[in-house]
Amino acid sequence: MKVLVTGGCGFIGSNFIRYFAAKHPSDKIINVDKLTYAGNLQNLQGMDKQKGYRFVKADITNAAQMRKVFKNFRPEVVINFAAETHVDRSITTPGAFLKTNFLGVGVLLNCALEYGVDRFLQVSTDEVYGSIARGKFREGSVLNPSSPYSASKAAADGLVMAYYRTYGMPVVITRSSNNYGPYQFPEKFIPLVIFNAMNGKKIPVYGDGLQVRDWVYVEDNCQAIDLVLQNGRIGEIYNIGGQYERTNIYVIKKILRTLKKPVDLVEYVKDRPGHDRRYALSIAKIRKHLGWQPKISFEAGFLKTIKWYNKNRDWLKNTQTGAYRSFYRKYYGKLGLTQI
Repeated sequence: MKVLVTGGCGFIGSNFIRYFAAKHPSDKIINVDKLTYAGNLQNLQGMDKQKGYRFVKADITNAAQMRKVFKNFRPEVVINFAAETHVDRSITTPGAFLKTNFLGVGVLLNCALEYGVDRFLQVSTDEVYGSIARGKFREGSVLNPSSPYSASKAAADGLVMAYYRTYGMPVVITRSSNNYGPYQFPEKFIPLVIFNAMNGKKIPVYGDGLQVRDWVYVEDNCQAIDLVLQNGRIGEIYNIGGQYERTNIYVIKKILRTLKKPVDLVEYVKDRPGHDRRYALSIAKIRKHLGWQPKISFEAGFLKTIKWYNKNRDWLKNTQTGAYRSFYRKYYGKLGLTQI
């Protein structure tokens, strides 16, 4: 099977490619990534040894580039991880989020329709539901996004389902809770806290720090996405959650204790606009129909994550200095790379 993965150099995308390549070694993977600030080829170092792997530098919002990718590689399956994802950035520069997260998905859907792909999997987020005080969101819950980021993802989900209803396109959507694990760019919560703690820097905490998030280890999410890809019902949406809810300040203090850093690194700052108070997902549907549930407890995943970032301090440092970009310049043309 030929699988087109977009945004494969990002956090979840790169972890998925590593997982998928090990799980399905005979399948071919075409990784398309624009290589923005958060797209890092170092995340996939060693993939050049995989015979069926190919990287293409291209932008999903560029219709000509994407049509060429589809024409050249004829993928049977598309998995779209490509997205602008940082909520704070979406508040200050919403246009980039609308372009990539909505218009880019439209370009991919048009190409997938033209070339008759067997399945189109849109990777979405729990943030499309908004905040919930009690209980858990189900796949049929009303969407109530609070930020330009989550609104752009909700709009993309609507477009994907419209292509299913209008054209009969074989689509599925996954919506996961907060992911954590290796290769996550340190603007996101857990790696930012780890990086700042390691370097004795202040750790900003929005508001009172009592916002609640459900955490899922990235490898568990990758396994769930693969299950939905292989066995999910066409036209369906599947929630993916870790079933581990904790406040932001709890997670911060847990990281500080683990790294033996002082709690006075915590610095409370003004809350951001539209900050959701609590996310919580029901995973009853994916558990019942696909037999999935998270395998890695937060305690185990948390320790694995801390150890990975501690072992890969150079990777962390390079993301801050931009030095990781030299990896692309150095190895371009040596790892089976293609530029459209």
